[in-house]
Amino acid sequence: MLRFLLSFWLCAAPAWASDLTVFVAASMGDVLGEAADVWEDQTGQHVTIAPAGSSVLARQIAAGAPTDIFVSASPDWMDWLDGQGMVAPDTRLDLAANALVLIGHGSGEAGEMPADISALLPDDTRLAMALVDAVPAGIYGKAALTHLGQWDALAPRVAQTDNVRSALALVALGEAPLGIVYATDAASDDRVHVVAQFPEDSHPPITYPAAITADAPNTEAAQAFLEWLASAEGQALFARYGFVPVSE
Repeated sequence: MLRFLLSFWLCAAPAWASDLTVFVAASMGDVLGEAADVWEDQTGQHVTIAPAGSSVLARQIAAGAPTDIFVSASPDWMDWLDGQGMVAPDTRLDLAANALVLIGHGSGEAGEMPADISALLPDDTRLAMALVDAVPAGIYGKAALTHLGQWDALAPRVAQTDNVRSALALVALGEAPLGIVYATDAASDDRVHVVAQFPEDSHPPITYPAAITADAPNTEAAQAFLEWLASAEGQALFARYGFVPVSE
């Protein structure tokens, strides 16, 4: 699993002795990394950001992996973890929302959603998607294609990846001509362009719930960090990366 250490300092807050660990959905790894950098300029605490697929992270937490905060790309995986008794009561909140897009390799202009995406795939090429039965981006993508009546034609041509950033990478590298990712993922890599955005009513709302884990080693600091992410300053950072408030 990709891991990277980040430090953060908050002058107005107490200095907590213990480090924080945040398990975060892959699509939110970049913004949480910068959030920790901003936090680093203001507090004396260290944090480890561990981005991966929400399903992988939820199962690791349920299996006993030590972490303070879980940020999921799907309410379903947070619900599942809560059902395992692994979410601290009254700590859950929705940090941001996202959109789902069809992307293509290289440059191009966004337009209307193609009536037949399979017609845009050259022979022997694939549509890159995160795991369609486990990873939120893949689940949302399958739901959207099903809603549009295109799933049956495309299913045999899907190249499934462990997380949404891996699907993005396949398209960015030209290994797949098309892919389905979040709008924020598409904006993070200039080697891809948005072909079209999926209608909002074609899939469940894409929200990112966050919560402190039941066995969090550092509950007080985790609560402070979550509150900052939900504050105006934290939300402005999410907006800069293309995320939108849940209320919109």
